[in-house]
Amino acid sequence: MRKLSLVILITASLTAGINGQNVDDALRYSQVFYTGSARFMSMGGAFTALGGDLSTLSQNPAGLGVFRSSEISISPQLFHINTIANFKANSTEDYIYEFGLGQGGIVFSLPRRNKESGFTTLNFGYSYNQTNNLNQHVTINGVSNSSSLTDYWAEISDGFYHDQLETEAPDAFLAYDVWLIDTLSGSNVNYGTVYSNYGDNFPSTYGQTVQRLISTEGYTNEHAFSFGGSYSDKLFFGATVGITRLRYTSKYEHSESTEADLPSLFTDFNYTFYYDNIGTGYTFKLGAIYKPVESLRIGFGFHSPGLYRIDEYVNDNITSHFSDVAIPYESSNEAVRYNYALTTPFKILAGAALQIKKVGLISLDYEFIDYGSAKFSETGDGYNYSAKNQAIKNSLRPANNLRLGAEARLNNIYFRGGYGYYGKVWKDDELKSNVNYHSFSLGTGFREKNIIVDFGFTRMTNPDKYMLYDLNDTEIEDPMSEISVSRNIFTLTFGYKFGI
Repeated sequence: MRKLSLVILITASLTAGINGQNVDDALRYSQVFYTGSARFMSMGGAFTALGGDLSTLSQNPAGLGVFRSSEISISPQLFHINTIANFKANSTEDYIYEFGLGQGGIVFSLPRRNKESGFTTLNFGYSYNQTNNLNQHVTINGVSNSSSLTDYWAEISDGFYHDQLETEAPDAFLAYDVWLIDTLSGSNVNYGTVYSNYGDNFPSTYGQTVQRLISTEGYTNEHAFSFGGSYSDKLFFGATVGITRLRYTSKYEHSESTEADLPSLFTDFNYTFYYDNIGTGYTFKLGAIYKPVESLRIGFGFHSPGLYRIDEYVNDNITSHFSDVAIPYESSNEAVRYNYALTTPFKILAGAALQIKKVGLISLDYEFIDYGSAKFSETGDGYNYSAKNQAIKNSLRPANNLRLGAEARLNNIYFRGGYGYYGKVWKDDELKSNVNYHSFSLGTGFREKNIIVDFGFTRMTNPDKYMLYDLNDTEIEDPMSEISVSRNIFTLTFGYKFGI
């Protein structure tokens, strides 16, 4: 079953006059792959029960209570993002490099009280954490012998007069405006394409080269303002107010070209779809870490639903070439802006960490999120989001995430490793039902009195599926690309402890 979760085929028609929010938008800002300090990254992010790292302010704020001194740190990161897209027996690789800030922050620790019971520490902290890196380039390339994007435009135009297309099917209107589709002979509401000479030369002549270039850029990052403390050095507690900023731009260029001598004299076209999101969200987080014995810590965390206000900009245009015309045909829809609200799901975290004397530790995290509970809402325009929210509920499901980390100590040198599994979020009848994420990480660190230097490497991989467009004709092979994505993240942290 192919529902609204086929984001790309839907966004292809979400231009002027149609609100563009869909299931993938809700998922993109609900799903978090924590990035942070080099120690945090190299141990797979398994810090729910550990604490003592500024990255935990965005995960389990009780980790702030573990600090026994003031500290400042900064963590620049280098991302290498690689994609391999398979389409029509052709494989195409693409990649980008991106340098940015993964984490930066400071903890102020009030003077420790000289007693063994009661409230012994109280700390205040601020941390900037990049919670998602949304940059990615994908190139899909191949020869199509069975269909075209123009067939999709012809299908969604059927039943409408050409002067209705601008409001009812805006992207199809562009195709009509540049002669990629036109009404069939003897009909005002049925359409053919350049490949069938608008129905006069049936069946269509395919074999054209298809290329789609997909470029996404953006991030979600959180400014975490936190306080935390400890009670008798047994119970650590904390709370965070998180202010999240998001920025996401997506652009795809779909082109088709043919060397066949078509009766329509068509040679090639290029369609570009662009949209941009910018927004701010707010969350509240609570956490606790309990130490029943000196070697064991048990952690719990709760994240409230995130409340976002998002501004969206949408634009598209098209160009076509015919051999009998020297100047290309061009058309574009008027750019449209939307404003809407998004509520992301609450999150529950649990973890345990075992200290092995002074030589090492092992930490395990579990995380639960019900992505189907994400919801859009209007911000003053009166738009009814009930259908879109039902699509989210029908398409997404609860997910279970696991993270595992380990650290070994040799004098002032630390060796670390980690693993993360982020479970399937799409329901079984969805196109992307088998998509999940795995991360593998390692790193090393150095401590000398109040100086901290850490390095971490993380590799995250996931499969993906991308539908270029969807046709009602079930006998035609779906124009789908199988994509493998890998992200290599290099993190370097410099820290300094003061007020010891």
